[in-house]
Amino acid sequence: MINQMPILRSTIHPDVTAPRNTDQRISTRGIITQGEEILLIFTARYHDYSLPGGGLHEDEDIITGLIREVEEETGAENINNIVAYGCYEELRPWYKGGFDSIKMLSYCFTCDANKQLGTPRLEENEIKNGVSALWINIHEAIAHNLEVIASHPRAGLSIERETYLLQKIAKGIVKK
Repeated sequence: MINQMPILRSTIHPDVTAPRNTDQRISTRGIITQGEEILLIFTARYHDYSLPGGGLHEDEDIITGLIREVEEETGAENINNIVAYGCYEELRPWYKGGFDSIKMLSYCFTCDANKQLGTPRLEENEIKNGVSALWINIHEAIAHNLEVIASHPRAGLSIERETYLLQKIAKGIVKK
């Protein structure tokens, strides 16, 4: 399934010029919409909105990882109707484990879930960063992230990825 997924965007950080040792991280992102409302994660530390999801556990298949991550971060229940949407590919600098770069593959899937959220099961770092799940108008989330990017030029690559994905979703899935 993931091998046939279209690449939505491929980016290379300007600090990655001639990578010698590249690690790879595979993650999932859930796109859950109801009209113009989208289920997102707000992270107080970075003051941004992002799609729920995260990295796969060792030997975990991508759909199981998607469901687990979305349930853990949002408390969403009855996740179903999962359809491949596309992959956002990034090559970033990396300074762990003897690697000088990391190829990050974010596999995105549209899916449905109950509007009423259960209790999330956040990890310690997510709690420290002030992660919370909410349904929000997608256009409001995009405008918010764009404002954060404009007012904090060093906001980071994650908010750029998430804002790009939200803009693409807004054009193709959610009607204005």
